[in-house]
Amino acid sequence: MEFSHSAIEKKWQKKWQEDKVNNTTNNKEQKAYVLDMFPYPSGAGLHVGHVKGYTATDVYARYKRMQGFDVLHPIGWDAFGLPAEQYALKTGNDPRDFTLKNIDTFRQQLQRLGFSYDFDKEINTANPNFYKITQQIFQEFYKLGLAELRDVEVNWCPDLGTVLANDEVITVDGKMVSERGNCPVVKKKMRQWVLKITKYADQLLAGLEDLDWPQSVKDLQKNWIGKSEGFIIDFSITSPEKETINLPVFTTRADTIFGATYLVLAPEHPLVKQLTTPSQKKFVEDYQVVTKQKSDLERKDESKEKTGVFLGSYAVNPFTNEKIPVWIADYVLNDYGTGIIMAVPAHDPRDWDFATKFDLPKRFVIETKDESKAFVGEGKHINSDFLNGLNRQESLKVIGDKIEKQKIGKPQVNYKLRDWLFSRQRFYGEPFPIFYTNDGKIGLVDLTDLPVNLPDVSYIKPSNDGQSPLANVNDWVNTQYNGQTVKRETNTMPNSAGSSWYFLAYLLTNKPNELIDLKSDEAKERFKKWLPIDLYIGGQEHAVGHLLYARFWTHVLYDLGLVSVKEPFQRLYNQGMILGPDGRKMSKSWGNVINPDDVIRSHGADTLRLYEMFMGPLDASLPWSYDGLDAALKWLDRGYRFVKNQTFKDSNNGNLDYVYNDVVQKITTMVEDLKLNTAISQLMILLNAFYKEEPGTIYRPYVEGFVKMLSPFAPHLASEMWTLLGHEDHVVLAPWPKADLTKIQRKTTAIAIQINGKLRGTIEVPLNTEANQLLKLAKEQPNVAKFLTNQTIVKEIVIPNKIINFVVKG
Repeated sequence: MEFSHSAIEKKWQKKWQEDKVNNTTNNKEQKAYVLDMFPYPSGAGLHVGHVKGYTATDVYARYKRMQGFDVLHPIGWDAFGLPAEQYALKTGNDPRDFTLKNIDTFRQQLQRLGFSYDFDKEINTANPNFYKITQQIFQEFYKLGLAELRDVEVNWCPDLGTVLANDEVITVDGKMVSERGNCPVVKKKMRQWVLKITKYADQLLAGLEDLDWPQSVKDLQKNWIGKSEGFIIDFSITSPEKETINLPVFTTRADTIFGATYLVLAPEHPLVKQLTTPSQKKFVEDYQVVTKQKSDLERKDESKEKTGVFLGSYAVNPFTNEKIPVWIADYVLNDYGTGIIMAVPAHDPRDWDFATKFDLPKRFVIETKDESKAFVGEGKHINSDFLNGLNRQESLKVIGDKIEKQKIGKPQVNYKLRDWLFSRQRFYGEPFPIFYTNDGKIGLVDLTDLPVNLPDVSYIKPSNDGQSPLANVNDWVNTQYNGQTVKRETNTMPNSAGSSWYFLAYLLTNKPNELIDLKSDEAKERFKKWLPIDLYIGGQEHAVGHLLYARFWTHVLYDLGLVSVKEPFQRLYNQGMILGPDGRKMSKSWGNVINPDDVIRSHGADTLRLYEMFMGPLDASLPWSYDGLDAALKWLDRGYRFVKNQTFKDSNNGNLDYVYNDVVQKITTMVEDLKLNTAISQLMILLNAFYKEEPGTIYRPYVEGFVKMLSPFAPHLASEMWTLLGHEDHVVLAPWPKADLTKIQRKTTAIAIQINGKLRGTIEVPLNTEANQLLKLAKEQPNVAKFLTNQTIVKEIVIPNKIINFVVKG
């Protein structure tokens, strides 16, 4: 190998830092805000999967900087979280110390990889200067009525001592457990803070339309919000106590009500107890216990076998006056619609499976030729009285008018989206900026007294009573404020609070964790310049939670007049995973994890960067290959040898005009489109073309262009090659090459020559050659002349730049 990657990388990382080449500029007409999804600094450090996404944004940021853009490419730390909390509870150490140590490790790894982050913009959600603004934003939500205390059913994990989000809960052997640690989880009603994201459901749906996002992510968000337009219809029922009760049912297909053969309530619905007959009481209660062990995700799984219990009661269908049985089943969720559905098994696969298992009637009310399964297509109504013969649109209008006229229901818009549970029973999170007075009223801490800091304690102890460990810190919880005795909220915010606005925090930051005022004129100017984010890269696992919450916060801040855009992320790209060499997902249990530090030591950071970008399309999940890594190093060495060992001319012999300018044009387009693997292929084509030329004859500006285009992928080595070419400035600040399109325009074209439609020859001629000249040249071709001999030319057809056709007869 011609070069020492270790020496070169250390040299240039030091020079970049000294010369502040990665600092954000603010003097150009165009800007590029290039962002990675917020990393959590775990104790394990970076893995090569992180490197893939981070390298892609770094390539793009460097490319935009060389194009003359002001570039903001920041990094920070999603520093609160359950792992640090659990570490503190087990060891007695302060989670802040643990987190800061992990951050140092991550930062050093990122710097060793040569990423062009502006570390002056570094933020840390666990720093009081950061969560001061998180607290300020929460107070704005509260003032708008978007934050409230509410009794809600939550996923409670006694062993971890906290509420868990749905995506933090899995099912093992039919029981809910925490994703982290497999600790038992139960459903429990608790008084919690919620943010009313449902108030913004329509805005969040509408905002998706103009975003440059993968359609799959847009669809996931639309489905998660789950807007449904329909009706609430009242079914009447007589309880075991002879009391008449209305059961409000939400349905999007009121037109199928004649096919409703039973009702289903969510097992936890408050009316279940009232509707259960004595003979069914034990079966119902046993089923409710079993359901409490299932997560919402498991209950939504349509592949699971249907289960349920009959309540013993019968409801009356308001249009048929037919009595239909009332059941409970776990596939109905209490927090969607009214928690009650009318089951139309002939036209709903879930209801079909349930009715089949429990031998319940199925009545087709839409015409179909196949009645062996649920029919969900379009057709004329049958068995539906006054709806017979109508299609779906017509029947929905008619049934809607009837429902409203007879006052047995009303139009309703429902959403699957639920309000955001915003409380966590953790020490290590953003404290709420509120207090409770002795008479139970809620007070806001004055802005001048923010932040409300986490207390300094020698040992973090679980409360063991459903509260946060903060409840044990008596002198922090019980305090004096504005001359009265008050009690602080002992729950903390989820770590998704900080990640919902961190991309704005970078704009407020001048030095690490030093943020300007959110409401200042300077903040508004920065938001106006830099928003929205031009490129956001991260994994699709964040398609719903993080992206939805961050969009929600930005919409609210926009409505408050604090930010300049409603949508924060204009362009989103999901990178694929890097699998282990065995093709499986990297995991310590499989023993197939690749540590980037090891690769940097053996092959260098530039090799790792280049290899990961060259593996395949950025959005593909592909297995790691040491052969591919070796090949990347070999190619970089070849490029370095070429620059080091040759001399170059300042005059152009024209030999490489076409290939150079063609490559520049293609790479520019490919980097813009994030087709980074094919961009590297073009670099390889250009280097091969260089090697085919006589040594000492190659035009210097073309070699310089090659090094410039290499620099986003392999910045250390490209910087060294730049100095070998005699430059004292930084290649990362040099202008991006521009293609001379006159050098790659076609000057000639191939013309096909046909006789009676059969190809008889081709000629290469200058573009736009006149028809008479084309005919003359064509007739001079020996193979063409042979077929024209002794033939009468009936017609001569000339399509310029494409084809000549002689129509002949003998």
